[in-house]
Amino acid sequence: MKNLIGLFLLLICFSFHTFSQTNNATILPAAYRTEVYMPLLKGKRVAIFANHTATIGKTHLVDTLQKMGVKIVIAFGPEHGFRGTADAGEKVDSYIDSATQIPVVSLYGKKRRPSAEDLKNVDIMLYDIQDVGTRFYTFISSMQEYMEAALENSKPLIILDRPNPNGFYVDGPVLDTAYKSFVGMQPVPIVYGMTIGEYARMIGGEQWLSTKTANEKYQYYLHAKNSKDTAFHFLVIKCANYNHKSKYILPIKPSPNLPDMASIYWYGSNCLYEGTVLSEGRGTPHPFCIFGHPDLPKNLFSFTPVSMDGAKDPKQKNKLCYGWNLSGTNEKVLKEIDNKIQLKYLLEAYKLFPNKDSFFLIPKTNKKPTAYSFNKLAGSDELMNAIKEGKTEKQIRAMWKPKLDAFKIIRKKYLLYDDF
Repeated sequence: MKNLIGLFLLLICFSFHTFSQTNNATILPAAYRTEVYMPLLKGKRVAIFANHTATIGKTHLVDTLQKMGVKIVIAFGPEHGFRGTADAGEKVDSYIDSATQIPVVSLYGKKRRPSAEDLKNVDIMLYDIQDVGTRFYTFISSMQEYMEAALENSKPLIILDRPNPNGFYVDGPVLDTAYKSFVGMQPVPIVYGMTIGEYARMIGGEQWLSTKTANEKYQYYLHAKNSKDTAFHFLVIKCANYNHKSKYILPIKPSPNLPDMASIYWYGSNCLYEGTVLSEGRGTPHPFCIFGHPDLPKNLFSFTPVSMDGAKDPKQKNKLCYGWNLSGTNEKVLKEIDNKIQLKYLLEAYKLFPNKDSFFLIPKTNKKPTAYSFNKLAGSDELMNAIKEGKTEKQIRAMWKPKLDAFKIIRKKYLLYDDF
C-alpha cells in the first residue's frame, strides 16, 4: 500500500506539471498518456466505463490496454451504449462484446451504477468517455454514479480526462436542485466550462455526491494530512497541451445526433427544443442546427425529419417542417454563438407559434412544474415562465446572472487547466 500511495503522489505531480500548454502543441486526451497510468493497472483486474469515443488514435482504448497486457474483467456502457449506436434515451441491455469477449453491463438500462456484485472481482476502475460540456448531456451524470460506486465499494478510480469542446465559456441558467434528474443532477449552468476531470473534482469537493458514504470518503481522501492517512481512491490524469481557450475538434462524433462540431456548438442552446413540440433536428443531416415545426410560417427554412440510424422515431417524423438551419463552418457557428447560450431563436419560435398553449411538451400525468421536460433541461421553470411572459433576452439573462456568477467562483477552485 505504501508503494501505491507513493506512486499516486508522484503521478499527481507528473500529471500536473509535465506538459506545458501551448497553442501550437497537439492536444492529447489523457488516454494517450499510457506511461502515466499504466503502472497503476499492471497486474490489476480492471473495470472500464467507456464508449466508442475512448480511443488512442483510431484504436479503442480497450484494444490498446489488452495488447499491453491489462486484464479487463468487465466493461460498462452509458447512454447510446458501449459502441455508441443506440438512440438517445434508448435502454440498452447487458451483453458480451463480440470484439473483445468482455462482459458489458449497461448503466443506461435497468440500473445506472455498478453494483457490489459487478465490482467484486475488480481491483481498480477506469473511466474514459468524451463529454461535450453541457449539463443535460448524460455522460456526466453517469460519471457521478460511477464515481460514487467506486467510493462506496472502496475501489480506486482513475478518470482519463478529455478536452471539453465547449470548455471556452460558461453560460446559462443554473439548475435548481428541485428539478434534479438524469439530464441535470447538480447546480451548474447549461454550459459549465469544465472537463470531466474538473467536474468530478467539483462535485466531490463541494459535497454534491448523492450519498453520505461517498461524500464522507471523498472528503476524507481530500483532506487527509499525509499519505499514511489516505489510500488511492480517486485520480484524474490530465490532458496534454489543453487549456480553456482551446477550440478542440472532436475526432469522433460523441453520439449519433452530434455528427459534427456545428451540432456540438449549438447543442447547449438548442437541446432546449427537446422540451417543446418543435423538431430539434433529429432525423435530419444536422441535428440541433436544424429545428422547426409544421405550424411555423412557411417562408422559413423547410425540412422533413425521417427515420435514420440513431433517430429511429424522430419528433415530427415524415412531416414537412418550417424553421431554421444554423449549420455552417465552425468559424461561422462560433461567431454566431459568441460564447453564450443563444435564446433569440427560441424566443422567436415561441412568438411565431400559433398555439402557444401547446408549445411546451405537457407531461401526461404529473402536471407539476418539475415534471416538464423543458424545465428539467433548463434547470427550473424560470425560463419557461419568462418566455410565456414575453420577457426579453436581456431580462432573462439578468434573471440568471446572480447564480451564474456564484457558480463561476466555485468553478475556479477545481480547474486543472489555464482558464479563458
